[in-house]
Amino acid sequence: MVGKIEMKLIKGFIKIKKFYITTPIYYPSAKPHMGHAYSSIIADFFARFKRMDGFDVQFLTGTDEHGLKIQRSAEKQNIDPLEFCNQISQTFRDLSKTLNLTNTDFIRTTEDRHKKTVQYLWNELEKNDDIYLSKYSGWYSVSDEAFYNEDEIEDIDGVKRSISSKSNVEWIEEESYFFRLSKWEKPLLDYYEKHPNFIAPESRKNEVISFVKSGLKDLSVSRKSFSWGIKVPNNDDHVIYVWLDALTNYISALNYPDTNNELFKNFWPASIHLIGKDILRFHAVYWPAFLLAAKIALPLKVYGHGWILSGDEKMSKSKGNILDPIEIINEYGLDPLRYYLIKEVSFGNDGNISQERLEDCINSDLANNFGNLCQRVTAFAIKNCNSEVPKDIKFVKEDLVILDRYKNSLSNIRDKIDNQDINFYIDFIINSLFEANKYFNDQEPWKKKDNTIRLNTIVYTTLEIVRKISYLLYPIIPQSSLNALKIFNLNENDVNLTSIENNEFLPKGSKINKIDILFKKIDKNND
Repeated sequence: MVGKIEMKLIKGFIKIKKFYITTPIYYPSAKPHMGHAYSSIIADFFARFKRMDGFDVQFLTGTDEHGLKIQRSAEKQNIDPLEFCNQISQTFRDLSKTLNLTNTDFIRTTEDRHKKTVQYLWNELEKNDDIYLSKYSGWYSVSDEAFYNEDEIEDIDGVKRSISSKSNVEWIEEESYFFRLSKWEKPLLDYYEKHPNFIAPESRKNEVISFVKSGLKDLSVSRKSFSWGIKVPNNDDHVIYVWLDALTNYISALNYPDTNNELFKNFWPASIHLIGKDILRFHAVYWPAFLLAAKIALPLKVYGHGWILSGDEKMSKSKGNILDPIEIINEYGLDPLRYYLIKEVSFGNDGNISQERLEDCINSDLANNFGNLCQRVTAFAIKNCNSEVPKDIKFVKEDLVILDRYKNSLSNIRDKIDNQDINFYIDFIINSLFEANKYFNDQEPWKKKDNTIRLNTIVYTTLEIVRKISYLLYPIIPQSSLNALKIFNLNENDVNLTSIENNEFLPKGSKINKIDILFKKIDKNND
C-alpha cells in the first residue's frame, strides 16, 4: 500500500521512517511558469517515491510574499500588497492541484504562524549578538532581492547590473541591521568539510565553497526604504530582509519555536531543500549561518538543480520567454509533461525544452513503449487466458532473469534516489520497458497455442512486469500508472515497493480488465 509504513521495533517503541522535502518558496510577483512547475514536479517525484517506500512524508511548498518587488508590483496595479499576494499566491496553490502534487502543506509568508517564527528567530539572533544596527551602502537588486558586492556587478551602457543574474541594481544608503555573517565563515567551511553531501550536485558545492572562501561580509538584514514586510521586533521603522524572512518558512511550517511539537520533532532537520541554482547562495550560505547562529540543526541536504531554458535562455518575465505549463497540460496532458521534464532534463543541469521533443517523447516512450505494452499483453490475455492471470505456469531461466531484475535492483535504486540520481531511475525504467517489449516479441506467445503452459507463462511474466513497471512509474506519471493498474484491479493503496522487495507476484487466476488507451500518439503531420 502507498504509505504502508515500514516499522522497526526499537526498545519497545515503533520507529517510522521520516522524510521532509521542500520546494523553493516561490516569489509571486507574476504567475507561475515552467521553472516553477519543474521544481514542484521533481519534489513530488521524491515525495511519492518515499511514500511508496514506506516513509512518512512531509512535503512543503508555498509563496514568499514580502519585499520591495512585491510592493512595487502592487503599486503598479494600485492595489493593496496583501490583496496582490492573495491573488498571485492562489495561482501557485492552483498550480499545485493542476500538477497533481502531494504536498502536505502550503505556506504563505504573510501567515501569522510564519510571522511569529520569523520574529522569534530574529530575537534569538539578536540575543546571541549576531545582529547589530549600523548603516548600509551598496548595490541592491530589487528583482533578485539581493545585495551585490562591487566585483559582482558590471556596467553596460551606463546601467549597473548583476553579473550572475543580469538584473539591474541600484545604489542604496540607509540605516540597517546587520547579521554577523563574517563570523560564520570558518564554521560554514568546517561544516561543508564534515558534511560533504550537504550541498549537491558537486559543481554547486564547489561554487559555494569558493564563494565562502573569498570572504564573507556581514549581511544587511533589514530595510527602511519600504514597509511591506515583517517588522523588526521593537523597531517598527525596519522590516526584516526578505531572505531572512522567507527562508524561515522551512521551520515555521513545522511550528518552530515549539521544538516539542510533533511536526518539528519528527521532521526537522529537513531531508532535502530542493531549489534552483540561482538561489543557492541564500540556501547554502545564509540559511545555514542563520541556523548555526540560532543553534538550530541544519537541513541534511540542499540540492541546486538547473534552469529550464527556452531558446538557451533562462525563462523570465522580462525576457518574454515564459512557457505556460497550463497551456502545455491543456494540449498534451499532465503526465506527459511530468514524464518529459523528468526524463529530458538531466537532473542538476540546465534543460532546454521544446514542443517537438515533448511530442517525440510522448510517441516513443509513453505511447509506443509503455502504453503499447499494456494494451498488447492485456488484449492477448483476455483473448487467450480467459481474462485471468494465468494459473498453469512453469518458469524457465529467461523468465526468472527478467522477473528477478526488479528485486535485485531495488537496493541500488534506493541508493540512487537518496543521492538524487533521477537519471539512473528513469534510465532503469526505459531499459525495463525495452526489455519487456523485446521479451514479449521474442517469446511469441501467439505461436505457442499448442503449448498452453508456455503461453501462460509468457503472459504471466509480461503481466507481472507491467505491474512492477507501473509501480516504478507511479512517482513520475501517477495517474497513468494507476490507469494501467486497473488491468489488475489495483489502486493507489496497493502501490508499494514491499511487493518488489519480497519478490511477490500477481495472484494466479485473478481477473484482468481491458483498459482504455493510455497515451494517444501525436500525429506530427498535423499542425
